[in-house]
Amino acid sequence: MNVQNNRRFSPGRLLLQLLQGALIGLGSVLPGISGGVLSVVFGIYKPLMELLANPFGRLKTHVPRLLPYIAGAAIGFMGVANLLAFVLEKYPAPSVCLFVGLIAGMLPSLWREAGGQGRSKGSYYSLTMAMALVFALLIWLNTSSIVITPNFIWYLFCGFCLALSVIAPGMSFSTLLMPLGLYTPFVDGIGHLSMKVLIPAGIGGLVTIICLSRAVNMLFDKYYSFAFHAILGIVIAATVMIIPFESFTVSLTSALINVFFLATGIFAATVLDQFNSKVEVA
Repeated sequence: MNVQNNRRFSPGRLLLQLLQGALIGLGSVLPGISGGVLSVVFGIYKPLMELLANPFGRLKTHVPRLLPYIAGAAIGFMGVANLLAFVLEKYPAPSVCLFVGLIAGMLPSLWREAGGQGRSKGSYYSLTMAMALVFALLIWLNTSSIVITPNFIWYLFCGFCLALSVIAPGMSFSTLLMPLGLYTPFVDGIGHLSMKVLIPAGIGGLVTIICLSRAVNMLFDKYYSFAFHAILGIVIAATVMIIPFESFTVSLTSALINVFFLATGIFAATVLDQFNSKVEVA
């Protein structure tokens, strides 16, 4: 749905925009779903990037149009944070399997998006190099003696990843934070409105938007295929690294439960993809 200046106020349209914004907010925090992709689906990615790249110049023209989406996104994001933290703490393996299924189910959609402007050998090189780099980094972190303790600096990094997931369509911040053990404390802190989390994350997100929004916009404009295939490689590698393989060997019941949630995630993502394909994108 396009955002137009010349449309008259309509309560129904306002409600729809709030709902779409809430879905974008949910997509920003739920593992496997990208708020950036949903903003593309609902036709507000371009005006959103224009606003972020030039906030003062676009303030009067873009903020009134985007305000319902922004308000809805805040509601959706905050509303799900507490629930996610509780579920991940109580049922870690099935929850992660569900999220892995969501990510896996979105991969065909992301593959189509990555090839939207064609593919070249460089596209495949970009995907492979990004995937190999992330695999190497995460394997090194998992096998080394380094223990990541959430603190101000790491929450700055969380804010960076969250902002990047909005700026770069297809990038879900959870795929980067889950393997590092930062996702659960981050969403738990957001859900409980912890200033120790919100302040550094807000700073990290704001700095990222100021510094990278224009650059990422130009990168996608000039090197769309390379950039999107690199994102796809990051998503694939990070997703493989969060699969709780050890939980499949605990018992047959545990394995069956994990498989069920994997399948449920794939099914849910497939249904969402089919819905997305029916929505007119700006």
